[in-house]
Amino acid sequence: MHLVLVGLVVAARVALGMSAVTPSAPSGQVVFHFADPAIVEASALVVEDGLFLTSNDSGDTGRVFVVDRAGDTVGVTHWSRHPIDSEALAPAGPGHVWVGDIGDNLARRSSVTITRVPVGRGDRTVRGTSYRLTYPRGATDAETLLRDPVTGRLYLATKNLFGGLLYAVPEHLDPSRPNRVVRVGHVLPFATDGSFFPDGRHLIVRGYGSAEVYAWPSLRPIGSVAMPQERQGEGIAVADDGSVYVSSEGADSAVIQVALPPRIDAAVRAPAPTTPSPRAPADAPGSPVAGQDGGRSRDVWPWLGGGLFALLALVVLGFALRPVGRREDPPSGEGGDAPAD
Repeated sequence: MHLVLVGLVVAARVALGMSAVTPSAPSGQVVFHFADPAIVEASALVVEDGLFLTSNDSGDTGRVFVVDRAGDTVGVTHWSRHPIDSEALAPAGPGHVWVGDIGDNLARRSSVTITRVPVGRGDRTVRGTSYRLTYPRGATDAETLLRDPVTGRLYLATKNLFGGLLYAVPEHLDPSRPNRVVRVGHVLPFATDGSFFPDGRHLIVRGYGSAEVYAWPSLRPIGSVAMPQERQGEGIAVADDGSVYVSSEGADSAVIQVALPPRIDAAVRAPAPTTPSPRAPADAPGSPVAGQDGGRSRDVWPWLGGGLFALLALVVLGFALRPVGRREDPPSGEGGDAPAD
């Protein structure tokens, strides 16, 4: 049984690592460290007008910190006293962000919420309008909220061992009732944050060890980007100039600028094609993104990872349970079984 457990652990680690097959992690360029002692679990990152926005996850009150390039907090938006698990931020137009209270590690929440709040220099207390979101198949954990800069449409990326799912939030939200999201495709497992690039033709979703860049709206993988060594990397943002920044949980954690590999950088910065790719219709909330087959297509890595997990577990189990040969009878006067180690 011990061998079985070891095999399962190894297989799980292999499966989790399938989405992070990348070159050795770059060091990146440290821009600053969060100087505010209140920022201890930075779980999201947005860059707007040269300022960096972040928020703590579960255990904190609902607040968004506005930080300058020196690492100093220059503004705080207090938007809720008792959020459940705020895990994500996304741009929401000039001077605003969407806050995603979407964490659900135990998959017990009947709905999650997003709230649009003002941000900027100076402290403020606001009561933004919150919108409840529900998933088609019940409670789901997520830490990633993205906004398409062209259409303004919001998307959620979930965390799942066998592959994360990307869901489209309805374009027209109703604050009086739950708003059901619709699956549009697959992303890497254990997504912790994500962001669109400025022109809306690509997006990046990160995990703890690597990030994946996808073409949009096809969700065709462009390539993987290794993340720097971090305590618990949970934030990623793309600035207006296309620069990519990442952040981590922990006191005095750093915001790091990461250079994309040349091939990925060239793909992201390439001129838009003459005939643009079709996008999700703005007048059809919840419609699958063009280029997807209603959610039936599958990323190969999550399924290979799951298959490898199951196969390795069966091999280890078979090895542990196979007969080891007939034992000789013990000498007269001795016990039949040796005591366990």
